[in-house]
Amino acid sequence: MSRSFRYLGDPDRTLRQWINRYIQDGLQGLVESEHPGRPSRLTSKQLEQINLALRSKPEDFGLRGAIWDGKLLSVFIRKEFGITLGIRQCQRLFRQLGFRIRKPRPMIAHADPEVQEAFKKSPKMDRE
Repeated sequence: MSRSFRYLGDPDRTLRQWINRYIQDGLQGLVESEHPGRPSRLTSKQLEQINLALRSKPEDFGLRGAIWDGKLLSVFIRKEFGITLGIRQCQRLFRQLGFRIRKPRPMIAHADPEVQEAFKKSPKMDRE
């Protein structure tokens, strides 16, 4: 790296590109453009179908599970559209579509009150 550019912390090549853009387009050439990233593998129609599916139960689509999670959504997308998405990508899809991931409640929450009381670590003291 040349001595004059070392303090900027960027490679010479990057700095040369900036200089060339400035020479060609002036200050406007230095404005960063958007970086759209990788194109979506799902079409807008497929996203609509996923959005509708998430409003139903996974069992309605022949999947095992009481609530949607990244793993189930990944299986659904592979089964319905032949597209393999990772669990993390599916979790991002939840947020993108306005959903949030819910965690299942432990079974004790739905148990008989007497069973719940027996399960607790500290016994309830009777007041007389």
